Amino acid sequence: MASIRPTPNGFRVQVYAKGQRDSKCFPTRKEAAHWALEREAELKGAKLPDKTLGDAMKRYVRELTEERAGWRWEAIRLKALQRDGLASIRMEALAGSDFAAWRDRRLKEKSARTKKPVQPGTVAREMNLLRSVLEVARRDWHWIRTNPMTDVRWPKTPKGRARRVEPHEVEALAKAFGVWSKLQAETATQRTGLAFLFALETAMRSGEILALTWFNIHLDQQYVHLPKTKNGDSRDVPLTLRACEILKALPMGDGPVFRLDDATRDALWRKMRDKTPHRDVHFHDSRAEAIWRLSKKLDVLQLARVIGHRDLKSLMIYYAESAASMAKRLG
Repeated sequence: MASIRPTPNGFRVQVYAKGQRDSKCFPTRKEAAHWALEREAELKGAKLPDKTLGDAMKRYVRELTEERAGWRWEAIRLKALQRDGLASIRMEALAGSDFAAWRDRRLKEKSARTKKPVQPGTVAREMNLLRSVLEVARRDWHWIRTNPMTDVRWPKTPKGRARRVEPHEVEALAKAFGVWSKLQAETATQRTGLAFLFALETAMRSGEILALTWFNIHLDQQYVHLPKTKNGDSRDVPLTLRACEILKALPMGDGPVFRLDDATRDALWRKMRDKTPHRDVHFHDSRAEAIWRLSKKLDVLQLARVIGHRDLKSLMIYYAESAASMAKRLG
């Protein structure tokens, strides 16, 4: 049932069907009545809204919040995907074959930044994002009845990178950033170097490090509290003495401790790293290296708590000790 009431700027219509309510304002009663008939049919399941995948992408971006992990990447990717022909297809007409064709086409494209073929891992992440958009459109907006990506095959992706960072590489990089002989934080370049050294001590992700505030740092008890992480959980990360020294080198104040955003950190990292012979080292390699180091001091459950992993199987690579070595410790 629909009700239409005049407002100072037009008419407000409210509809109620199958336990669901919706409302909208229109300049004329005729427009309000027309919308009410269509919306009631949609809520009753008799008719799907005339929307395209591009419309769904735009709404998804509008409703993203900055508190959501990965929101910036999702917003950028969806805006780029709106330029693809896939975005013009009506929601109810979408089929799995549309996404399979898009997947194959995407794998043949070249990255605008590297000029190399788009990696399967990148396409897989984009497919996960598109599936999320479609699932929200199905479950929350009722724009489709089934998710057309349910049976689409994902591209095979290589195993995650777990590169060690050798001591001589750490030294060369720290010298390039001006934080080897002395921990300094006067420039953004130096703070980027400190962030890398801090990551090697804590196994924290770049985003977690850059979001750190003094309120969540407890130097007296040697830990930092992360109120929200990539998987949505909070966690406490213990600090080594070296990690505490790095934090003490940073100036106290309001806002993020390292006073860097992700784009600045990434640009400075690439610029200074490329001045060394170690151009293959990624900033995020610091996490894998730190996990290797921590695995020699913590058991698997402790390590999982520190780094925020829910799947213990993914950590077993860091406990690859030989049977002969373990036998010696057993006595």
